[in-house]
Amino acid sequence: RIYSVCGSTLLGYIGIDTIIEQMRKKTMKTGFDFNIMVVGHSGLGKSTLVNTLFKSQVSRKSAGWSRDEKIPKTVEIKSVSHVIEEGGVKMKLTIIDTPGFGDQINNNNCWEPIEKYINEQYEKFLKEEVNIARKKRIPDTRVHCCLYFISPTGHSLRQLDIEFMKHLSRVVNLIPVIAKSDTLTPDEKTDFKQRVRKELEICGIEFYPQKEFDEDTEDKSDNDKIREAMPFAVVGSDKEYQVNSKRVLGRKSPWGVVEVENPNHCEFSLLRDFLIRSHLQDLKEVTHNIHYETYRAKRLNDNGGVAPPPVWTNMALCAVPVCQLLSTHAQTGTTNISEFSVYHDSIWFHTFDSNL
Repeated sequence: RIYSVCGSTLLGYIGIDTIIEQMRKKTMKTGFDFNIMVVGHSGLGKSTLVNTLFKSQVSRKSAGWSRDEKIPKTVEIKSVSHVIEEGGVKMKLTIIDTPGFGDQINNNNCWEPIEKYINEQYEKFLKEEVNIARKKRIPDTRVHCCLYFISPTGHSLRQLDIEFMKHLSRVVNLIPVIAKSDTLTPDEKTDFKQRVRKELEICGIEFYPQKEFDEDTEDKSDNDKIREAMPFAVVGSDKEYQVNSKRVLGRKSPWGVVEVENPNHCEFSLLRDFLIRSHLQDLKEVTHNIHYETYRAKRLNDNGGVAPPPVWTNMALCAVPVCQLLSTHAQTGTTNISEFSVYHDSIWFHTFDSNL
């Protein structure tokens, strides 16, 4: 074997290639988080699809609103977490549901509680990051992916669909799907998908994976195929039926069984492969490097370049960088310095001055 670096030949084996195995072992030990949000009005099969994706009862089931049950007056945010394991790899999966979305007579600004929730998770992560004694592993509650369920009307997007996706595509990885696509004929499905893509393009709505995030030609080639197939027309089911002497997940109708994992029947398998088998890590990285960093930069800019103060117990203290503290002290002479500490090669003074 020949080993080379920068065009030079190495004299022997070093072991750099074992880094992949080291990373695998570490991931096997620690596991990882994946947080997925589902949005759409009731009755579109959101919980069923998520349970089908992960082949387990990971999402609360809701069969719409019963006669005796009141529809929530506002959008609610409900999350449920499970640790699932496959091949020795543990994943803490959190499903965030949004009951009440789109179910009102007046749905004006009903996306605001959802956008607020997403930003609150960024804020929570940011505050953990700037803590002086921060945790070795910061709990990650940030939303890595938002599945938006489009009603299979066969006509066009509702104004609510457009407004929601326009606002949320800026803060989260948005993946639109056409729910219960077995209610459309193959021709209707093809036409509807094309119409939805055209409307999203006209409205300037970018869904994941965005073109500007393609890292190289291979990425672009793979992602172009995905973008051309979106929005995925899907069917979910947790019921099995006998088809050609095989047990398959499907939805039974008078004219036969719609097989969930049959690519000739729907695009569920494309969505699953994309979401879990090829782009799961990229969803997490785009969340951290793009959406979270955008939020973080805006927060620091709004705060004059200062990180949000760490959480203190029973003390009205705040932390400010030395340069700002000394500048304020030089101008007013009123700063009450109580102590200082060194954190990440920067000196921080803790002050009682609430004006900073």
